[in-house]
Amino acid sequence: RQQKWKSSVSTQARMPPCDFVPEKYESYPYERMQRIREQNIAPSLRTYYRKPLLLHQGHMQWLFDHEGRRYLDLFAGIVTVSVGHCHPKVTMATQKQLARLWHTTNIYMYPAIHEYAEKLTSLFPDPLKVVYLTNSGSEANDLAMFMARLHTCNFDIISLRGGYHGGSPYTLGVTSLTPYKHGVANGFGCTTTMLPDVFRGPWGGSHCRDSPVQTVRKCSCTEGACLAKDQYIEQFKDTLNTSVPKTVAGFIAEPIQGVNGAVQYPRNFLKEAYQLIRERGGLYISDEVQTGFGRTGSHFWGFQAHGVVPDIVTLAKGIGNGFPMAAVVTTREIASSLAQNLHFNTFGGSPLACVVGAAVLDAIEEDGLQKNSEAVGTYMLLELAKLRDEFEIVGDVRGKGLMIGVEMVTDKDSRRPLPAEEVSQIMEDCKDMGVLIGRGGLYSQTFRIKPPMCITKRDVDFAVEVFHTALQKHVERAA
Repeated sequence: RQQKWKSSVSTQARMPPCDFVPEKYESYPYERMQRIREQNIAPSLRTYYRKPLLLHQGHMQWLFDHEGRRYLDLFAGIVTVSVGHCHPKVTMATQKQLARLWHTTNIYMYPAIHEYAEKLTSLFPDPLKVVYLTNSGSEANDLAMFMARLHTCNFDIISLRGGYHGGSPYTLGVTSLTPYKHGVANGFGCTTTMLPDVFRGPWGGSHCRDSPVQTVRKCSCTEGACLAKDQYIEQFKDTLNTSVPKTVAGFIAEPIQGVNGAVQYPRNFLKEAYQLIRERGGLYISDEVQTGFGRTGSHFWGFQAHGVVPDIVTLAKGIGNGFPMAAVVTTREIASSLAQNLHFNTFGGSPLACVVGAAVLDAIEEDGLQKNSEAVGTYMLLELAKLRDEFEIVGDVRGKGLMIGVEMVTDKDSRRPLPAEEVSQIMEDCKDMGVLIGRGGLYSQTFRIKPPMCITKRDVDFAVEVFHTALQKHVERAA
């Protein structure tokens, strides 16, 4: 039986019902798990919360801890559980394949990789019809950078400050967030350029972004013009004219920045930046690790909302609903650059991974999850915007579909980040009331809300009420 628990923070919010009953937890006691964590697990693998959660089971948008407490998961294993924890369709397909064939490597032909390659690439516009399957987003971005350099015979790659593209030696060069940087040489040939952040950056207004919620900054632009976009493009040109050679290998960007807290650029910025890169002989790599697979609601891929067709697209996270898999999708011509020599991936595109990937695509379509992302995400953004209007510490609400950021500030005028320990306490209070959220941003000041795409408006009502209670509690503490 599921245990009832009394939160350390009182809330009137009623958690929506769930008829799923988790199995009884039968592993080690919590204290022993903590000791193992301290002694045998690398300390760089940090946990959230002062008393970290010991999670035991998952069902769709719900997680259960070792004591049977239920939580609404609004972070989805860092934007990875796309269709729902242990989604029955994906689970069934995986179990069936587990009994048939796990692994042969791609030196042989087997049905799953061919069926999946056709299915996945059918969702892309021409000429993006060739896929190379890998195991993680870092690996996919690493390979995309390698392909861009091989194909163009140029070396330099530009990325946006605040971008996260992985932690491998190659991708650390284009990852531009200090907490992920280590004091060793990395990223040779990688140059960052100004982030067109219309909330925190030097320019921004009230009509800039493709979102149901705009910034509170004033805007004097006329119809069809965006002064912020023009200014950020001038900065991009400045980088091209001063920091890189006359020809470059490429430009990598997320359609909406993920780890940096759902940061959105002014409309048409990516389109113009891409054109400038093309003029320099470079390729545009769209990092869809977080924005892909219908999460932004309006389109299946984030790049489609920007009116561009990239040269290379990288996929991971939601591609496998938690199964370790990733992909690089590109043109035949660019993919052929890699075929001049051997480039082999033992586990990439395994029979098991491809079956999981195909089942995820089926679940997205059959459950109407892209449409759900748009409807529920828009509803949630508008509800969160009411909290921004009510609380001085909620500086910005932004995003599209179920890719949402809530940036916390000391006050709206200065836009100074709310101190990390205060953000942590709000997050802790939400957890104690049964809602799990993520965080990001350069100062860890932004809540990241990116749930499984199966959540409902009823779940949103519960989550927003819990968040409201946590914010109120913060205001009382501050007073």
